[in-house]
Amino acid sequence: MRSALLVLVALVVCSVLACSGSSRARKPTELSAVTNQFEMAEIWAANVGSSEPYYFDPIVANDSVYAASASGKLMRLNLQTGKTIWDINVPEKLAVGPGSDGKTTVAVSAKGMVYAYDEAGKNLWTASVGSEVLTEPVVAAGVIVIRTLDNRFIGLDATNGKRRWFYQRQQSVLSLRVGYGMLLINNEVIVTGLSGGRYGMLAVSNGALIWETSISFPKGFSEIERLNDVTAKPSLEGEKLCAVSYQGKVGCSVVRTGNLIWSKDFSSYTGTAQGPELVFASNEKSQVVAFKSADGTQLWENGKLNWRDLGEPTAIGRVLLFGDGQGYLHALSQSNGEIVARIRHDGSPVGAAPVVASGLVLVLSQGGKLVAYQPK
Repeated sequence: MRSALLVLVALVVCSVLACSGSSRARKPTELSAVTNQFEMAEIWAANVGSSEPYYFDPIVANDSVYAASASGKLMRLNLQTGKTIWDINVPEKLAVGPGSDGKTTVAVSAKGMVYAYDEAGKNLWTASVGSEVLTEPVVAAGVIVIRTLDNRFIGLDATNGKRRWFYQRQQSVLSLRVGYGMLLINNEVIVTGLSGGRYGMLAVSNGALIWETSISFPKGFSEIERLNDVTAKPSLEGEKLCAVSYQGKVGCSVVRTGNLIWSKDFSSYTGTAQGPELVFASNEKSQVVAFKSADGTQLWENGKLNWRDLGEPTAIGRVLLFGDGQGYLHALSQSNGEIVARIRHDGSPVGAAPVVASGLVLVLSQGGKLVAYQPK
């Protein structure tokens, strides 16, 4: 989760700068006036409930949106109208958003209790994975994939919650205490980041590791300097899979084999987004950079949003969407990085990636405001 990571980043900055003037250096850049080149019309809005101190992603499955709050509220809403289909309370507090395939919806408590619900919101079963969970679950092909904080991947049967498979990674000496995003591809495999600048692909059906590759390598003398984890969800466009590591690099690989095509020095904990030929990322200063996904050539950089704590990006059409720590949603041109539109979502941070579905853009803030916008 980005909130936990930001605390760690602040500690690292303080250790280097002795905290002298660091608060002034991190002051969010004042926003300059923007003439919106298109509108983001609000179609519907709902109050999900606060996710503080975390960021929860809304999930779209079929014609429904699933969203949750830290208190344990779990909702299913109609995608087109925002009408609440059901609204239930999970018995425990949550640290991540839900997972769903439209048939089975899963909420996982921070303590590792898994609660599964059917299409009507009725509890199907409850299971424990025995460890803290900060990573959003994946539901696909009758399997629920849970990733625990101690680097275990567990595949549960969606019908009864019984364990179908188990895969464990070796724990690093020091790794970031955050959620590691899992990208589902074709309901068959997941691609996820790993500690030590690595990421890999696992089969949903049996948890087998298909490939693993390094995008960067730890460097430095102290364990903090050597932190080099791929925490954010990788992005996919065509055959190119791109990822970025904290205190490491950004790069792209061949999705089927994991073979690295290119990598460039970069550091980010908010992930990448891709257009047909470009890959985008924002660094720790909230500077947005565009690279050619074919060879890593840098095309442009936008520093007009420095220190605004940009969230996870989403590419749609010809623009790139970012929420920020002050509750704004920014649209940048993919071709040159210029800011072409901006709206105020609400007064709380927008760290989760905007979700694009059926011509709508879903934005969920940390304060719990969920809005379906329609670009016009």
